[in-house]
Amino acid sequence: MASFPQRGSPLLVASLPPSGGRPRPRREADGLIRSRLKTGDLEPVDIQNPSGQNPSGQTIDGPRHGPAEGVPVSRLVVFLHGLGADGNDLISLAPLLSPLLPGTAFVSPHAPFPCDMAPMGRQWFSLQDYSPAAMHAGAVTATPVLNAFLDAELARHGIKDEQMALIGFSQGTMMALHAVLRRPRPCALLIGFSGALVRPELLAEEVVSRPPVFLVHGDADPVVPFPAMAAAESALNANQVPVRALARPGLGHGIDQEGLEFAAAALRQYLIADADAVSGGDGVSTS
Repeated sequence: MASFPQRGSPLLVASLPPSGGRPRPRREADGLIRSRLKTGDLEPVDIQNPSGQNPSGQTIDGPRHGPAEGVPVSRLVVFLHGLGADGNDLISLAPLLSPLLPGTAFVSPHAPFPCDMAPMGRQWFSLQDYSPAAMHAGAVTATPVLNAFLDAELARHGIKDEQMALIGFSQGTMMALHAVLRRPRPCALLIGFSGALVRPELLAEEVVSRPPVFLVHGDADPVVPFPAMAAAESALNANQVPVRALARPGLGHGIDQEGLEFAAAALRQYLIADADAVSGGDGVSTS
């Protein structure tokens, strides 16, 4: 089993809203998600591609949040939404997390392709074919687009991979796991809700980076089977990728308060410690 690096100190998150502000569940495009934007509003926006690793030329962008005006950016959180949603879905989590993560910019790009199962939404790749080979091929196609976006965001803020965290939901988790573990430099951490590791048997030959990974999955998920989390955890451990997994009893395909608190504590412990170490800061107190 991979050893989990110790950075910062554990923090019990008590400042997330309890009941009235409970995050709403996110669901895939099985008729349960409807985009709040018109299709025309979701067209990709041109961004700089400093890495030159996106031969297709496809570009993406999305809504942003924080930090407060005049506060320099020292950390970046990138949300990757699920099939049939768009970047506006997960960016709604940013106001809940930003008070815990000073100096953090949040961005939630719209996936590059119109969703073939929910035309008002977006997709990272098609799920009309659920075969592992088809999903892997889709992730391979979308990864250069995502990497170009990540490189551009890091350049925009003048920070490094070690100061960036990715948070995925469902298909966004699949994309995050596929792309991040193959980037040249590890990010601070990756958090995946209700997702899966596509073609885990290929990881041994393809893994490059080994950032800490945090997985959360409801055991009543009707969209992405709950055992997908254990399968991902096993493959990550086998390839020396540090991983922690949280099962949520009774939760379907969504994000609940306990899962969000788990993610927030991980962000405080790993993103803040990493970013301060890279930037030479004095650290953020967790007392």
